[in-house]
Amino acid sequence: MELKIYNVNGSETGRTINLDDSIFAIEPNDHAIYLDCKQYLADNRQGTHKSKERSENAHSTRKLKRQKGTGGARSGDLKSPVFVGGGRIFGPKPRDYRFKLNVKVKRLARRSALTYKVKDNALMVVENFSFDAPKTKQMKEVLKNLNLSDKKALFVLENQNNFVFLSARNLQRVRVVNASQLNTYDIMNASSLVICEGSMGEINRVLSAKQG
Repeated sequence: MELKIYNVNGSETGRTINLDDSIFAIEPNDHAIYLDCKQYLADNRQGTHKSKERSENAHSTRKLKRQKGTGGARSGDLKSPVFVGGGRIFGPKPRDYRFKLNVKVKRLARRSALTYKVKDNALMVVENFSFDAPKTKQMKEVLKNLNLSDKKALFVLENQNNFVFLSARNLQRVRVVNASQLNTYDIMNASSLVICEGSMGEINRVLSAKQG
């Protein structure tokens, strides 16, 4: 499969690039995508939620009323969960939400996500580009030239480029990552995927069929 290569001005360069069918034209596996996205979101959870249980609440342990003869239900101290300000029954505790996922499943998920982008005509290859300084205005101009101003775009660069990253940081619908950081969630979350020509080598190396 061939795709045209564009420059940041939105013009065709007259060159094309061959996409590896084992990465960009496979039979998508929806369950692998689900598992990989679930793991990504779980890894990003802080897991620091906490509520006080009965034994941790700072209230007096005095019994509020006598056990019998009041005509109402018996009650203990103010730490009881039935009272406002009391402890919470089975409340959340700090925990780690991370879970293991096989590397082959993660590769399959990324290949499936990339295949979906190709099928939806939502993948574009552009020449490598950089900025002389971090300028949000320049990034907006690139988006306008590529007809992505009103879309959620993911840019995949060959290497870490702080000027491009900083230029896109204030744009809510734009995300910039390196080829080595490319993950299934970001691919599926973006409506348009823009891959720099130089990053294709790293993507092919990591996701090639030889890797499994």
